[in-house]
Amino acid sequence: MNSNYKWIIKISIISLVLSMIFTFISNTVISDVSIIIGIIITILIIFIGILFDMVGVAIAAVKEVPFHAMASKKIKSAKTALKLIKNKDKVSSFCCDVVGDICGIISGSTGAVIAASIILKTNGNSLFISIIIMGIISSLTIAGKALEKSVAMNKSTEIINIFSKILSIFDK
Repeated sequence: MNSNYKWIIKISIISLVLSMIFTFISNTVISDVSIIIGIIITILIIFIGILFDMVGVAIAAVKEVPFHAMASKKIKSAKTALKLIKNKDKVSSFCCDVVGDICGIISGSTGAVIAASIILKTNGNSLFISIIIMGIISSLTIAGKALEKSVAMNKSTEIINIFSKILSIFDK
């Protein structure tokens, strides 16, 4: 089997499991907290999705040369960055398509839980409240991703350097 197909199958299974786990956890947590805390958690989930999308775009746009120079100076994070760049298609796919999309799905799901909580507490119009909540979540996600794309393209070296520094902490 082609290694690309193996990657697709592997990442699909990982996405399925992660999505189910994170949706269960977030919906369980959201349903047990106040509406304000639920909103804060949802905004955090949106922010994580935008952040990972930025890393995914940055890794696709970054050039190797600066990291070779850093690696020659024995900078640990440069070695990590070069590993990421070598696998940029998989890293970009994981960051944008797995983490970014899962965060989008989970934020929509938590938004539905928040809308249901508001509806139950206020006896408000369920259609109106749901439309408002989903509209806000969608606009925050879309605006955030639109803003991060130009930053990711123009500051790709800096973003990947920071991301590599964080990951290099866990690298043996």
